[in-house]
Amino acid sequence: MRLWPATPPLAKALVNRVLTVLIFAVVLLVVYRYLRLDSPDPYKCKALLNDGRWLGTVERQSSMDSLQTWQAPGCMMHQYTAKDISACTQGTRLLFIGDSVIRQIYGAVAKKLDPKGAERELAFAEKHKGQSFRRGGVVLEFIWDPFLNSSKLREELLDRLDPPGYRSLWNTSTNDPTSIFLVGAGLWHARQIKQNPTRHFKLSMDTISLVAGPRDAGPLAAVVFDQPSELSAGQRLLLIAPVQAPIYESLSQSRAATITPQKIDSMNEYLQQLVEDRRAHILWSYSRMTWEEPSAFEDDGLHVTESVARQKADVLLNIRCNSRRAKVAGYPFDGTCCSEYTHVGWIQWIILASGLGMLPIVAMVAPIGPQRLWFLPSSNVSRSLLVVNLAMCYCFFADRTQVLNKVHKQFSSSEFNILCGISMTIGVLSLRQSRAGLSTPWTTAPGKRLEAPFLSRDQTDEWKGWMQFLILVYHYTGASRVLWIYQVIRVLVASYLFMTGFGHATFFYVKGDYSLKRFASVVIRLNLLSCVLPYSMRTNYIFYYFSPLVTFWYVVIYFTMKIGRERNESLWFLISKILVSAASVTAIIKVPGILEETFLLLKYSSRIEWNAAEWRFRVYLDMFIVYLGMLVGVFYVKTSRALSGERMDSPFARLVRNHFRVLHLGFVVVSTIMLPAFWLLIRKYPDKYQYNRWQPYISWVPILSFIFLRNSSTFFRNTYSSFFAWLGRCSLETFTLQFHIWLAADTKGLLSLGVFGIPGTPSDGRWHDFVLLTPIFFWVSWHVAAATGKLTSWIIDPREGRADIDVEEGKVETPKQSTELPRVQGLGQMKQSSFSRLEVVTAILREDLKLRLAIIVIVLWFCNMVSSSVAAFWNAFFLSDIRMFCRLTRKAYSLC
Repeated sequence: MRLWPATPPLAKALVNRVLTVLIFAVVLLVVYRYLRLDSPDPYKCKALLNDGRWLGTVERQSSMDSLQTWQAPGCMMHQYTAKDISACTQGTRLLFIGDSVIRQIYGAVAKKLDPKGAERELAFAEKHKGQSFRRGGVVLEFIWDPFLNSSKLREELLDRLDPPGYRSLWNTSTNDPTSIFLVGAGLWHARQIKQNPTRHFKLSMDTISLVAGPRDAGPLAAVVFDQPSELSAGQRLLLIAPVQAPIYESLSQSRAATITPQKIDSMNEYLQQLVEDRRAHILWSYSRMTWEEPSAFEDDGLHVTESVARQKADVLLNIRCNSRRAKVAGYPFDGTCCSEYTHVGWIQWIILASGLGMLPIVAMVAPIGPQRLWFLPSSNVSRSLLVVNLAMCYCFFADRTQVLNKVHKQFSSSEFNILCGISMTIGVLSLRQSRAGLSTPWTTAPGKRLEAPFLSRDQTDEWKGWMQFLILVYHYTGASRVLWIYQVIRVLVASYLFMTGFGHATFFYVKGDYSLKRFASVVIRLNLLSCVLPYSMRTNYIFYYFSPLVTFWYVVIYFTMKIGRERNESLWFLISKILVSAASVTAIIKVPGILEETFLLLKYSSRIEWNAAEWRFRVYLDMFIVYLGMLVGVFYVKTSRALSGERMDSPFARLVRNHFRVLHLGFVVVSTIMLPAFWLLIRKYPDKYQYNRWQPYISWVPILSFIFLRNSSTFFRNTYSSFFAWLGRCSLETFTLQFHIWLAADTKGLLSLGVFGIPGTPSDGRWHDFVLLTPIFFWVSWHVAAATGKLTSWIIDPREGRADIDVEEGKVETPKQSTELPRVQGLGQMKQSSFSRLEVVTAILREDLKLRLAIIVIVLWFCNMVSSSVAAFWNAFFLSDIRMFCRLTRKAYSLC
C-alpha cells in the first residue's frame, strides 16, 4: 500500500512521525479534558440541563428554516418518537403543571405521540383548564396552575409526604406511576399580582422545593446526573422550568405594562438560589433557547414556536430516557447527553485487552528468536493484527464512551463548497503521468508510445478517490437534506458498483480463476473490518452497508461468470447468462417474503438480526448498474483483442477494427450531450423518494458518459491525480471507519475534542476539530488498509502470506521474497518425528484452506450465539466494580 505514488521512504517515515506526535498530543488534550474539566459532569447531564445553543443560524432564511436543532455542550440530543417515549416510560404518567409555557411543552410531547390526534384535541381544549392525552400506554396530564397554588398541585405533593413531613416521591416502592414531573410558572405572577409578585412566586417555589429539598435532592442528583443508567422506569424525576423572558418589544400594551424585565429577572434569581441552597434541578437550557432570539417566539412575543417547544420537550425526554434507551434500543447511539452508553461486553473487553495489552507485546516479541517462537505469527502479521486491533480500540473509545465529545451536524453550503474546492485543488496539484500502460501491450501498436488502457488501474483508483472524498464531505456536512447533492452521491455509489462489476468480470473473463483461494481472498479482504466492528461497537454487519453490498455483488458476479464458463467466449451466451442473472436477483430482491424468510432463518440459527427492508432498499437502488459494468468489461476485453489483431473472425471484431474511430467519436459526442441532459432531467424530481424510484434505471447515463469522456483522448487516459489515487486504494477503510472515528453517534453526529472554542457560543471549535481529527482519520485508514491486506494474505496462505489482495481490480501482487517465518518440515515429515501435537495441528491449519475458513465461520457463529448470555453474566458480577473504580479514579484526579 502506497501513501503516495513514487513517494520516498523518508517522506513516509516523516508522515508517520508527524501523525504519531499529533495523536499523542490529541490524546493528552482529550484525557485532560475528560478527567479534569468534565469530572463534575462526566455524562453531560448538567450540560443538557443548563446550557446549549441553536445550530443552523449561519444561513438562516426564515424562522421556518432555523431553530430546528439544539446543541448541548459536548453531547447530542435524540429526537424522540412515539415508540421511544413508550419504551422509556413503560405506561407511566408524565405530569405537567403550570402556565401556558408548560402547556406548550405538554402539547409538543403529545404531538410526538400522535401528531394529528394531538392537534385535534389541543385545538378543541380549553386553554385555561387541565388536559390529558393517552396514546400507546403513555399518559400525559397537564394541570393548569399558573400560580402554582392549586389544590390539585397540593394533592400531587401531599400524597407523597412521609410521616415526618418529607415526600417519598423518589421512592420506587410507591404505587404512583408518575415518571416525569415538570413544573413552571411566573408569567401570571408578573401579569396579575400587582403587589410584590416575586414574594408570591417564592412561596409557591418553596412548597415545591421542600418536596425536592436537601433530603431528596442528593440521591436524585446522584441518580440522574452522576449515574444516569441507574434511573429506572419506576423512579420519578422532578424538574423546574425557569420563568420565560418574552420579547418585550412584541408584547401587547397591557402585557408590557405588567410583565417587566425586573420582575422576570427577580424570579429567576430566586430559582438560582434554590439551585445553590436546595440543589433543585432548573432547566436553564429553556432560557438559553429563547434568550435574545426573536425568531423563537410567535407574533405575540410571549409563546414560543412549535419547533422550540419540540426542542424543549426533547431536552426533558433526553434527560429522563437516554440512558435507558441506550440499553434497550441499541445503536445508533445518537442520544449521548445524560447517557453512559451500554455496558462493555466480554468480546469488547477481549478486544480492548488485546489491543492495549497482549498484541503490543506479541508485536515486540515476534521478531526475536523466530525459530524458538515458531507458534507466533511473523513480525509483519503481528504488527498488522496490532494495527487492526488498535483501530477497533480507537473506534470504541471515540464512539462508545464520553471520552470524545459528540456534536450535531450543521449543514452549510459554504462549508460544503469550501471542502470540495480544497479537495479538487489538491487533486489538480497532484496530477501526473500514468504508467499503467506498461502492463497492457495490446493497447499500443508497434513503434508507438505506450498509452494507459481504458479504465486503467491509476484511473479507477483516482475515480474511487475523488468519489470517496465527496462522499466523506457529504456525510460530514450533513448534506443529505439538499436534493441535488443527494442525487450526485447516489450516482457516485452506483459508479463504485459499476467498477466492481467491470473489474471482477474482466478478471474472470481474462484469467478464468474461479478457485476457492481467489474467492475467499476477495471476500475476506472486503469483510475483515466490517465483520470485526460489529463485535467491538455492538452494531450490525449490514450497518456498514457498503462492504456487504460489494460482497453481495461479488458473489453474484462470481457465480454468474463461473456457471457455464466453458462457453464464456461466446458473446451471446455470456450476455444471455448476465440477463438471466439480473432477472433472478431482481426476483429475489423484489418478491416479498424471500428476504424476510432468509433473514428469519439467520436470526434463529445464528442470532443474526438483519433488516430485510433496509437491505432491499440498498440493493434496489443500484439493481442493474453492476451488470452494466460486467457487460462493459466483456466488451472492453473483446475490443482490445480485436484492436490487437487476436480475434478477426467474428463480426464484432471486424466492426471494431474497421470503424473504431467513428465509434469512438460517436460515443464522445453522445456522452457530451447526455451528461448535461441527465442533470436537467433529474431536476423534475421533487424529492429524494421520487428520485430513488428511477435511480436503478437512469444512473448508467452519467456513468457511461463520464467514462467515455474521461478516456476520450490519450492525454486524459495518461493523466491522473496521485492524491485521489492514493485515497482510492484505501477507500473501503475510509468508508467503514468514518462511521466511528470521523463522524460520531454511528454517523448521526461529529466527533469533537471539546478543548477549543467557547461552549454555548458559535465559536465551538468545529474547524479546529476538523483540522486535527481529519489527518488522523486518513492516517489510521491508510494503515488499516495495509494491515487488512496482509492479514487476508496470511489467512489464505500462512506459509507465504505476502500476496496483497486487490478486491476491485482482480489482481494479486506477490513480492519476490517472503518474510514469513521459516517452516522446518512438511506435514508428512512432522507426523513421523517427535514434534508436539500443537505443531502438528499448526501444520495442518497451514495446509488446509477449507479448514481455516470453517474455523473462522464457527468462531463468528459462536460469538453471535453466546455474546448476549455471557455479557449478562459479566455485567452482573464484574461491571459494577469496574465502573465504581473508574468513577473513583476520575474524582481522585479532579481533587488533585
